[in-house]
Amino acid sequence: MSKRDYYEVLGVGKGASKDEIKKAYRKLSKKYHPDINKEADADQKFKEISEAYEVLSDDQKRAQYDRFGHTDPNQGFGGGADFGGGGFGGFEDIFNTFFGGGGGRRRDPNAPRQGADLQYTMSLKFEEAVFGKETEIEIPKEEECDTCHGTGAKPGTKVHTCSHCNGSGQLNVEQNTPFGRIVNRRVCHYCNGTGKEIKEKCSTCGGAGKVQKRRKINVKIPAGIDDGQQLRVTGQGEPGVNGGPPGDLYVVFHVRSHDFFERNGDDIYCEMPVTFAQAALGDEIEVPTLHGKVKLKVPAGTQTGTRFRLKGKGVPNVRGYGTGDQNVQVKVVTPTKLTEKQKQLLREFADISGQVPDEQHESFFDKVKKAFKGE
Repeated sequence: MSKRDYYEVLGVGKGASKDEIKKAYRKLSKKYHPDINKEADADQKFKEISEAYEVLSDDQKRAQYDRFGHTDPNQGFGGGADFGGGGFGGFEDIFNTFFGGGGGRRRDPNAPRQGADLQYTMSLKFEEAVFGKETEIEIPKEEECDTCHGTGAKPGTKVHTCSHCNGSGQLNVEQNTPFGRIVNRRVCHYCNGTGKEIKEKCSTCGGAGKVQKRRKINVKIPAGIDDGQQLRVTGQGEPGVNGGPPGDLYVVFHVRSHDFFERNGDDIYCEMPVTFAQAALGDEIEVPTLHGKVKLKVPAGTQTGTRFRLKGKGVPNVRGYGTGDQNVQVKVVTPTKLTEKQKQLLREFADISGQVPDEQHESFFDKVKKAFKGE
């Protein structure tokens, strides 16, 4: 199968500038990168794009391609070389495209690096999340080995610079390719990229310089924390590397539900049962809140479903912006067990009222009648 023209692959003209070629390559490589594009042929398209860019981004290779195309025996572009890695320009540009890399510069293995972050999931009672609390948690984490003080070497011995990579953490590997002899940089497998050689390892940590421990950490949970929110505890993650700062600990909260209260943001919702007499005649009822019991006046003629607001009886805002409200929805409870006297009184009430709803509810009952009649 013949190869497509490299200019066609990148969608640029033969007179395209280097910047135009690079721009087209970055756009297409991001679109067809196998980690992003899950189509079946994305991997092949990505390789084709990388191969085209590898040639057209190099003045000498581009000139040879413009003159001989794919058929030049000295060029060898049809040899199926892998352009996905190594020290090629395409690989470095992929780093720039996805990670904002520094032009393919190699990271110093001995440079200080921040430690990894940790995550801990904590379960809270409903009230604990509302009012906050201070507690102690125990987490497994890596810490500097007390025996070797993080060097990984047996006490009394020295850590030497790796004799294979001279402390760079990388090895130069020469390879013959269709383009000629190239040098590819790889992680040094003698020191695993650390640039250090430990001849006598610490017996406690086995040369790692770190050990796994369980550590207790004091956590102050702010009032108003909600389900799914997280709290960052600075500096309580894994220790840094080569003197770098430690990572952070992220505590993710799971708040258990309440039997009576429901929460929506900073507001609390609940339902309060009242009798028919209380709703009809009015009454003052006692309502539980998270802040204690309060009195609520139920006006005469209150209908079931009516909602009352208790200002400031909700949840404190986690960022300190005031406190929410509590919303109380009244539900009129119909009695299921009546004494004969109660039944008689209700019959008398029905006779007196004529069993006709008052004017303000006539429209509602009219709608119900129409629904049954199919109007």
